[in-house]
Amino acid sequence: MRKLSAALTSVLLYGGIRVYWQLGHMPQRLSPIGPDLVVFTGWGTVALCGAAAGTLVAMMTVRPAAPARTALAAVAWAVGGAFVVSGALLLLDVVGTVVPGSGIPVHPLGAAGKAACVGCGLLVWRAARAYRPVELKGLGHTPLWAYAGAYAAVGGFLTRVAAQAAVGFGNTPLASGTAVFEAGFLLAGTVLPLALVHRWGRVWPRWVPGLAGRSVPRRLVLWPGVAVSGGLLAYFGVGLGQMVAERLSGRVPFGAGGLPEAFYWVAVPAYLVWGAGLAVAALAYARRTRDFYGSTPSRPVSVS
Repeated sequence: MRKLSAALTSVLLYGGIRVYWQLGHMPQRLSPIGPDLVVFTGWGTVALCGAAAGTLVAMMTVRPAAPARTALAAVAWAVGGAFVVSGALLLLDVVGTVVPGSGIPVHPLGAAGKAACVGCGLLVWRAARAYRPVELKGLGHTPLWAYAGAYAAVGGFLTRVAAQAAVGFGNTPLASGTAVFEAGFLLAGTVLPLALVHRWGRVWPRWVPGLAGRSVPRRLVLWPGVAVSGGLLAYFGVGLGQMVAERLSGRVPFGAGGLPEAFYWVAVPAYLVWGAGLAVAALAYARRTRDFYGSTPSRPVSVS
């Protein structure tokens, strides 16, 4: 019940702020381009908050039979997803904040608003999970589908780099990136997906002084995997939808942005493959490490 109450309180507070803004008090600068949210914007955001509040109240007050309970949980998952997708531009704020030299402008109030939108979605998901628990059985080994997801993620990353190489490294958004950003970009596209499926992502290898044979902290691998996959899927999923809509309307997606249109049709789907592969590998890692960390998380284990 506490999780439902927390989600309902957050949704109502956020909805109240959006109503206030829609009544003529919208700050002038929330995003460097366009509105701060996507998909559900303006009064649509208010309606989304209303739908979430109604769903949460039903979950709190109604104790239906199993089929109805499942349906309510499904609606909550869908509404939570709508919040997360609407706040997809938060990915740019995160990059611009973590890597100040990336050239991405950050508007603090707009970033806070997008974070609140995504936060509402995560809280609604949390409430849905508590309302209708989904059991994930542990895995005794890493399955082939997990390896497929991890290597698909690496393939998506390499495709994205190849698209950049094709138009020149000085002609893409990464041209203004710092060494920190580019290092993180490289690690998220190679080391992270492979760590999710290979043993060295669960047990420190022999060549790590002082840690060899000990369990890798679960959060060190799982949390970045979930965060990066979620950010890529939300941001570039919306981006691909916009591209398709613009092309169907006879317009050039993103005005081509000074780059060949083909660049975007390769790069954006590549990001989606990267994100989807990471999500699959992260799911397997969560299930694989559930039992692995179940007894003694930090004791040395066999490194054979």
